[in-house]
Amino acid sequence: MVIVSKDQTKIITFPKEDEPSLKRILIVDDDPDITLTFKIALEKENDNNKEFEVHIFNDPLSVLSQFKPSFYDLLLIDINMPDMNGFELCTAILKIDVNVRICFMSAGEVNHEAVREIYPTISIGCFIKKPVAVDYLVKRVKEELY
Repeated sequence: MVIVSKDQTKIITFPKEDEPSLKRILIVDDDPDITLTFKIALEKENDNNKEFEVHIFNDPLSVLSQFKPSFYDLLLIDINMPDMNGFELCTAILKIDVNVRICFMSAGEVNHEAVREIYPTISIGCFIKKPVAVDYLVKRVKEELY
């Protein structure tokens, strides 16, 4: 964290080692109800231990224009979106940040071999089938982060 005092002196503070660092999660889904519900569910988990900072987008093109490398710890990306599908978004994001963890979401089935053929740079290590129970969503996110 950087704090700038009145005389423009920068003071840099670091979290104490015993304080857990906040994990930043980006949720991208064209359905605002889903992004808001997921955000609320993950932030409700924060009531006890302040684990997550959740950012949401409903337009994959907006994500690309504002995406910062090394900022997010996990991305939850819907596969079926207008203008750009989740795999196209993932491919573009991986050009910006090769180390970001991505978890795909979809109400439909995914043919993993077909995805590998069309998008060879993508590995579907995490997949969440919608609809998803809130408890399972939180559990799956924690498994990916820790």
